[in-house]
Amino acid sequence: MKTFLRQQLERFPVRLQELDFYLSQPEVVNDMQKFRALTREHAEVTEVAGRFQHFLARETSLAQAREMLDDPEMADMAREEIAAIEDELPQLESELQAMLLPKDPDDARNTFLEIRAGTGGDESALFAGDLLRMYTKYAERQGWRTELVSESLGEVGGYKEVVVRIVGDGCYGKLKFESGGHRVQRVPATETQGRIHTSACTVAALPEPDEAEAVQINPADLRIDTYRASGAGGQHVNKTDSAVRITHLPTGIVAECQDDRSQHRNKAKAMQVLAARIQEKERSERAAKEAATRKGLIGSGDRSDRIRTYNFPQGRITDHRINLTLYKLQSVMEGDLDEVVAALLLARKAEQLEELEVGMGAARP
Repeated sequence: MKTFLRQQLERFPVRLQELDFYLSQPEVVNDMQKFRALTREHAEVTEVAGRFQHFLARETSLAQAREMLDDPEMADMAREEIAAIEDELPQLESELQAMLLPKDPDDARNTFLEIRAGTGGDESALFAGDLLRMYTKYAERQGWRTELVSESLGEVGGYKEVVVRIVGDGCYGKLKFESGGHRVQRVPATETQGRIHTSACTVAALPEPDEAEAVQINPADLRIDTYRASGAGGQHVNKTDSAVRITHLPTGIVAECQDDRSQHRNKAKAMQVLAARIQEKERSERAAKEAATRKGLIGSGDRSDRIRTYNFPQGRITDHRINLTLYKLQSVMEGDLDEVVAALLLARKAEQLEELEVGMGAARP
């Protein structure tokens, strides 16, 4: 095991003793918020400390087995034990490395997915519709639920902008790397001479804020407008001012919802989207400051980053951040995103491990 990893892991038994002490103190037990946070940390630290103790026990067993090689009567058994432990230790080390990587607390949250048409006019709007279908199909495969929040339809189909809420365990953790610019290369349905056009859309994946931890929004900073929903939605929707648009005046951030017949429910959903966008703005500003000193492989999720190209004539999808190219575009557009998502998560883990090692190196005297 690398020295920096061992040093990190040796801290866990010490931290476990500290947490045991804190959780026995009356002032902590009486502070429910602090007690919950420490209990959650205690569970995580206990898991890592227990796994590390198992690793150390297997290392000890390996050393003892090697000492037995000098005994002719025990040598065969010792060789079998050594082979078994030498197979087991790399797997245990890999598990411990994964446990040490920082966890994004937002990974388990629901997601607001925004798709906006960019350059390319009508073709871009059609591509936005294709992306929405792709993500909806992917959500179905994962057992997640989708809810349309707002839409602005394109002139010939698709969407100028569409926002969908995706509800499911761990969905933000799998969708967060979808933020950025998506480019499509294909012959548009409106093209009469068969020429390939390039269009683009931007996607933003936002974690749904926890109500208890959401940014505090002053009601005086809001302008709330109601209007009649446009597009599909039934006669009732079109006859009442049920759609809601909320503007956060200090930042100019706007959120709207027209999916529900109830103005009250639309307002509640729009407020959730608004809080998510404000929180994302703050996160982006922090990420931009961090990126000034270190540019991650996966990128910051900035919408100006061109992250992926969908080339229909070649049946090819390319994720430019990790140089991944797959010739399975049709299945990807049907929601088969598993291979792409897994590759992005793996790249991020490798990046985090490198950061951890660099950080430990910098911490050494």
